[in-house]
Amino acid sequence: MEHKMRGYLPPMDPEKLKALFEIENAFKAGQLSADEARLQIKERVGKVSAYHVAYIEQTMTEETSDECIREDVHAVINMLGDQIDNTMPNLPADHPIMHYLKENEEMKRLLLAVEDLVQYPMIKNQWLELYDKISQYPIHYKRKQNQLYPMLERKGFTRPTTTMWTFDDMVRDEIREAERLLREDQEEAFIKQQERVLLYARDLMEKEEFILYPTSMALISEEEFEDMKSGDQEIGFAFFEVEHKTTENKVETQPKEQNNFANDLQALLTRYGYSAGGGDKLDVTTGKLTLEQVNLIYKHLPIDISFVDENELVCFYSDTDHRIFPRSKNVIGREVMNCHPRKSAHIVREVIDKLRSGEQDKAEFWINKPGLFIYIIYVAVRDKDGKFRGVLEMMQDCTHIRALEGSQTLLTWSNGDTSATAEQNHDTQATPAENDEDEEATEPVTEITSQTRLKDLLKQYPTLKNRLPELNPKFKMLNTPLGKIMMGKANVQMMSERSGIPLDKLIEGIKKLID
Repeated sequence: MEHKMRGYLPPMDPEKLKALFEIENAFKAGQLSADEARLQIKERVGKVSAYHVAYIEQTMTEETSDECIREDVHAVINMLGDQIDNTMPNLPADHPIMHYLKENEEMKRLLLAVEDLVQYPMIKNQWLELYDKISQYPIHYKRKQNQLYPMLERKGFTRPTTTMWTFDDMVRDEIREAERLLREDQEEAFIKQQERVLLYARDLMEKEEFILYPTSMALISEEEFEDMKSGDQEIGFAFFEVEHKTTENKVETQPKEQNNFANDLQALLTRYGYSAGGGDKLDVTTGKLTLEQVNLIYKHLPIDISFVDENELVCFYSDTDHRIFPRSKNVIGREVMNCHPRKSAHIVREVIDKLRSGEQDKAEFWINKPGLFIYIIYVAVRDKDGKFRGVLEMMQDCTHIRALEGSQTLLTWSNGDTSATAEQNHDTQATPAENDEDEEATEPVTEITSQTRLKDLLKQYPTLKNRLPELNPKFKMLNTPLGKIMMGKANVQMMSERSGIPLDKLIEGIKKLID
């Protein structure tokens, strides 16, 4: 049976693919030298494209958990020699693949700086400045995993999801470990860790540029790449900001039907003979709501919701400003097992199987870190007959809730203001979080400079946090758990670096927002 992937690629000669597979295996086994392998490829195969190598990897190579890590891409490149053609077309600057390549170029520059610094006596501030930039790079992997991999899965190329994802996470963890050692002043271990960061980060970039991106260009259409751009924006970019194009600019190029909850529901209703326009009320279980109201409710829920159906396909997620983990629309229709790294796949499998069988009805997890408590629950969804219909995932930042003590009978607003209610409780205690805020010294802001602290700005101008996304969508993260942690140490200079907004323009923009 012909593999799905082949239907999206240019015509390929099966005999030449088989010959290439045999030569590559003989070379890796040490039965052929690089020169001998190159000669045989020239005689038996001819010119080879990156997607030929990817197709062989997908269809003819036994899958192992560490194959991407073990694969010596230098050796493969050497074996193919001048018979490999992995050239990339001239792409516009806003093409999704160009963003990946641009991030890689900046990361390569930063790694050269690492090589330079390790030669000299340790100066912590220099390394902190460098790792503040390097630590942004893993968002490159997050976008690959949530955007590029799902698209390739639809074309039958699942190997990046099942193997490269593991390597992505390993490099991310090596960077995090290096940063931890640095901040804990474990100088010797930190310097030694740089060897692993350099080796693995460069190796993975080479695999991306040699196989992944050229193969993606062969499998994914320009229309599909165009559609990916909005999801890329949702997740974000390392080192730079990409201009956000509003939907008004895309009216003519976008399909009329958008992949969102409202349109999906409308299509389903129409299919079964029901009509519901934008203002029409729908009979829900306990009331009547318009589609707009349904979407607004999901948008404003204080928790994140995702739904996986009985076929283990992701059908829905709530798109909130406070979303804890990034999502993009490319997750819709994706097999849920492919939405998780291999190291956690067995846990996901166990949860789904036990919820499906009825052995369990829910599963709870929580993440407890200093200043952060995330609660996650998975609930089996069953119909009135008890038939399994899917899994509902709910996730919430419970840091504030967990800190509450005593009783609070005052009306408390999001900016911290309180108003008396009819009932006063004199035993009401301030929460630890409130006490900490009072005890932590803040400074009045008389002039906004590069060193002005974000927490001082927000203390003096409480509405600023909700208005900062007007300057750059990246500032939406201030409403996330991670953003709350960062607010305590961020200054305007850091805000400029993380958002990509020039310092002078950022200061000017903040002034306009608070005027």
